[in-house]
Amino acid sequence: PGMARQGSGAMLASGGLGFPPQNLARVVVWEWLNEHGRWRPYSAAVCHHIENVLKEDARGSVVLGQVDVQLAPYVIDLQSMHQFRQDTGTMRPVRRNFYDPSSAPGKGIVWEWENDNSSWTPYDMDICITIQNAYEKQHPWLDLSSLGFCYLIYFSSMSQMNRQTQRKRRLRRRMDLAYPLTMGSIPKSQSWPVGASTGTPCSCPQCLLVNSTRAASNAILASQRRKLYPGAVRQSSTFAGAALWPAGTGTAAVAGGTAKGEGLRVPGGAFAPNQNMPGGVPLPGLNNLNQPGTQRGAGLGARATVPPGVPALPVKNLNGTGPIHPALAGMTGILMCAAGLPVCLTRAPKPILHPPPVSKSDIKPVPGVNGICRKTKKKHLKKSKTPEDVVRRYIQKVKNPPDEDCTICMERLVTSSGYEGVLSHRGIKPELVGKLGKCGHMYHLLCLLAMYNNGNKDGSLQCPTCKAIYGEKTGTQPPGKMEFHLIPHSLPGYTDSKTIRIVYDIPTGIQGPEHPNPGKKFTARGFPRHCYLPDNEKGRKVLKLLIVAWDRRLIFTIGTSNTTGESDTVVWNEIHHKTEFGSNLTGHGYPDPNYLDNVLAELLAQGVSEATLKD
Repeated sequence: PGMARQGSGAMLASGGLGFPPQNLARVVVWEWLNEHGRWRPYSAAVCHHIENVLKEDARGSVVLGQVDVQLAPYVIDLQSMHQFRQDTGTMRPVRRNFYDPSSAPGKGIVWEWENDNSSWTPYDMDICITIQNAYEKQHPWLDLSSLGFCYLIYFSSMSQMNRQTQRKRRLRRRMDLAYPLTMGSIPKSQSWPVGASTGTPCSCPQCLLVNSTRAASNAILASQRRKLYPGAVRQSSTFAGAALWPAGTGTAAVAGGTAKGEGLRVPGGAFAPNQNMPGGVPLPGLNNLNQPGTQRGAGLGARATVPPGVPALPVKNLNGTGPIHPALAGMTGILMCAAGLPVCLTRAPKPILHPPPVSKSDIKPVPGVNGICRKTKKKHLKKSKTPEDVVRRYIQKVKNPPDEDCTICMERLVTSSGYEGVLSHRGIKPELVGKLGKCGHMYHLLCLLAMYNNGNKDGSLQCPTCKAIYGEKTGTQPPGKMEFHLIPHSLPGYTDSKTIRIVYDIPTGIQGPEHPNPGKKFTARGFPRHCYLPDNEKGRKVLKLLIVAWDRRLIFTIGTSNTTGESDTVVWNEIHHKTEFGSNLTGHGYPDPNYLDNVLAELLAQGVSEATLKD
């Protein structure tokens, strides 16, 4: 016996996610947005800390290291709703989300899966709630396909199985601190700050893809719910209590998609059959959504079976300048099918990842760029500079500091550093204050020293307020090779230019002292990785700066892949690359008229500027 028919996915209780009625208590969970468009929850202890700071100053800053040592580099700016990593300058949006007090976060229940490092990784909050609901109803197993994951959860063996690879992982349920409760008027949960002074969302194609399709699909679903079910409970950014989709791409097998290669590519997995609306009312047309046999007949005979006066609406994969048009078209088709509306589907285009074959004789050096290959070896720290020497090099002592907060420790500058007693250093008293030379921002010297010791210790400092870089910033990229050359093919949007191809290759190895788990093995998936630039003046400038970034070990780092959940693996490091040669269906291709300007800005944020090329 199972909790539902195979493939039916999770049956979620209404109100498990989203916004409860105005006068009820709800659980507050703070979440941060990763590079794949998924909201990852902070721990309950961290959320309590953020809520306490929020009560005192809604526009202040939250130092996460005060409650969790592993989060020492991170600060949340409540005014702009962004998390800032002090040692790398990385910024990520955060949001304050709300859940039912009877759900897993309200009870302090955390579900986790065992990663390759034999440590435990918590599930996203919507998945955690789904698993707990099934567990409480004593279902023997749970299908996560409705949330876009091809995993089965078996409660008897406490394991998670990948339906495609059959690989199993252990999972566990543990009790932790319950997340904080709140009452009163509910502010709308935001993934980006609003207002002229609070910043703007990332404009890269992949981020636009996630946010644009989410907004459009929610609007369509809300409209259909109002028409079909006026009494249904209002929910925000959710469908029957479940997140519409996670990051990644899946194919919804609609109108014979399995047999003929037709279908619509959408971010995340396909909807599950028999997914219920709040109140237990099934949505018309959704039962057959993932059953190719029944849908094939319906699709081929759509025009014949449409009632008189109801036109068949063509939904095509539009050819636009970016990935947004195809994604919106695909999601519109899925939602119209779900609402029982007739849809005429077209064949979904496939991404063109690689150029036509190129002979060795056609591969040429890039004009104006020396060489065709760069190699990096293990990092060698400059032992001549002590942390105290680095900090003193970039600051000027302030004899009479203003009565303002030090944004590292959040104590007043006129008092001692918050790191007094935690960090002691000969020659640096806890009350000493310094001003950074270029930007003029002031901090306790002991706080700057703590920030430096917690970073890469490469002889550079980055201002945590304005992100100005002092010295030459370097990263933690493992050893590898970067090749670059010209190929005689053109990218979409650059028909008059040849193409610069970059090939990155990093082998597996052992983590060094600057990595998350020194001495442990790291993996390197998907290498060699091929990336593309147009062979014009700006494209060659970007290549030269990428070579500098490679030499400074800034292109990749070692961390956790939010796509696969694998830890201790090589991942991109905040500098976007184009890996799709002849199309832009994934958001990582061409045409993209803003890409070269965007990547120049990303390089500048890492301290790699045109001035670097003149040195």
